[in-house]
Amino acid sequence: MKPTLLVLAAGMGSRYGSLKQMDGLGPCGEAIIDYSIYDAIQAGFGKVVFVIRHSFADAFQQIFSKERFGGKIDVEFVYQELDCLPEGFTVPEGREKPWGTNHAIMMAKDVIHEPFAVINSDDFYGREGFVAIADFLRDVEGCRGKYALVGYYLKNTLSEFGSVSRGVCELDDNGCLSTVTERTSIQRKADGKVYYTDKTGDHEVSEDSLVSMNFWGFTPDYFVWSEEMFKTFLRSEDVKTNPKAEFFIPYVADVLIKRHDASFKVLNCDAKWFGVTYKEDRPYVVAKIGELIEKGVYPRSLWG
Repeated sequence: MKPTLLVLAAGMGSRYGSLKQMDGLGPCGEAIIDYSIYDAIQAGFGKVVFVIRHSFADAFQQIFSKERFGGKIDVEFVYQELDCLPEGFTVPEGREKPWGTNHAIMMAKDVIHEPFAVINSDDFYGREGFVAIADFLRDVEGCRGKYALVGYYLKNTLSEFGSVSRGVCELDDNGCLSTVTERTSIQRKADGKVYYTDKTGDHEVSEDSLVSMNFWGFTPDYFVWSEEMFKTFLRSEDVKTNPKAEFFIPYVADVLIKRHDASFKVLNCDAKWFGVTYKEDRPYVVAKIGELIEKGVYPRSLWG
């Protein structure tokens, strides 16, 4: 059975200023999503599932239909909304912010029954990552609790136009994830070193650290763990007092690792990440895609 690609595309991209998932960056109007799906097809994925919102569903589905990809991969859509909650739960008064990345994954439980990878819609991951995780997913078909994370070197994931948030990974002796710590406001400073900033100030972090770019691999049993933990999350005091509390993938991963319910193999990837975190990133991304086309990595027209 071929693995499935789950694309998290429900965010609007507030810093970028538009619906960046549909922004044409390639020479024939290709979005970053197109390059991810092209790489996934080359790596042997058989289906792509998009997590979107009803508010822009018509426009999104019109562009990213099965016909766009020439029938080379099956396409399905699922929807993430605030009121997509387990039975017995309601949206807290004043809550407007989406429930987060792991909640987005849960929206696909009825359409994914095979090993699957998860990516962001607005990040360019590189062919190497898709090949590595596709091989892993084929090996764990029928298994439970054997998951993966594609790890990128921090120095390959920075933006020249502002700070970024990254999950900094620590590995155990078996090359599996032991912890992933979310660091915000990471950027290279004038002294050439990389720092993250928190309420206590600037802290240097190695540019060779492995970080999570939200490129995960799971088997379908992950949906069961997610539903269990989401209910616990919804009952927590944090949700009651913080209208911006989110149910992130690293939160679930951390719990599973600490309970010894699952392992997360870290697949090292030396690819250069790029994405459109900021509007100013756009010309750089267009240029990098052009370079890859010149090198023959991609055809000028992906789907032509």
